[in-house]
Amino acid sequence: MLMVVSPAKDLDPNPVSLQLDSTMPALLPQASELADICKKLSPAELGSLMHISDKLAGLNAARFCQWQADYSVPDAKAALFMFNGDVYQGLDAASLNTKQLQYAQQHLRILSGLYGVLRPLDLMLPYRLEMGTKLANQAGKDLYAFWQQQITDNLNKQLAELKSDVLLNLASQEYFKAVKPRALQARIITPVFKDFKNGQYKIISFFAKKARGLMARYVIQQQVTDPKTINKFNLAGYQYSKDDSTADKPVFLRRQPE
Repeated sequence: MLMVVSPAKDLDPNPVSLQLDSTMPALLPQASELADICKKLSPAELGSLMHISDKLAGLNAARFCQWQADYSVPDAKAALFMFNGDVYQGLDAASLNTKQLQYAQQHLRILSGLYGVLRPLDLMLPYRLEMGTKLANQAGKDLYAFWQQQITDNLNKQLAELKSDVLLNLASQEYFKAVKPRALQARIITPVFKDFKNGQYKIISFFAKKARGLMARYVIQQQVTDPKTINKFNLAGYQYSKDDSTADKPVFLRRQPE
């Protein structure tokens, strides 16, 4: 089974000590191409493009100017430990042991606006470039035009190496739009997480993001191979709801956050 998750806007650039060797992103030349486009944009242009504050625009303009494909700068860090958003709080990579990290390296992929696809131990530099950004490039008007075929091909290659025909989609809609589902040589399973609020179960973004990270952690710890095992997920109070689910869209409900 192969899993995909989204990246995070929040980053933790602090160094981390790992007993495993780091790796390099598979689509680094393409990332360099996008970084070169961003280097030519002023802070004001980046701010307008990304809809971010002047302070964040200045920070990211400086990051792109310093971006190097050879990673000779000291800021490079393994992707799974660089991202620090809600999904990654649920995944809690720092508490995974070496064997579990090795499993994650094979079975988990992080979709990225700049890097396309990252393995957990791939070195990356701090950046901000959301997949939905309308950054014009040689392939079209936005990052979807740039990445869709390349990301899909990369995931198909990994599925073939794993001899798997199941992809567990734990990414957001914004990021999974960078995949061509019909061209993906796999059954796609997309879990849905709902919390009870104001008399009904609904998707609450903060909780759903963290739950997707928890699901990734569950698969890594249990080394899940049978898709039906996903339905046994019960971390943080979530329970599988057979009545609300379909085969490829299992629904997990929670009455109260834990």
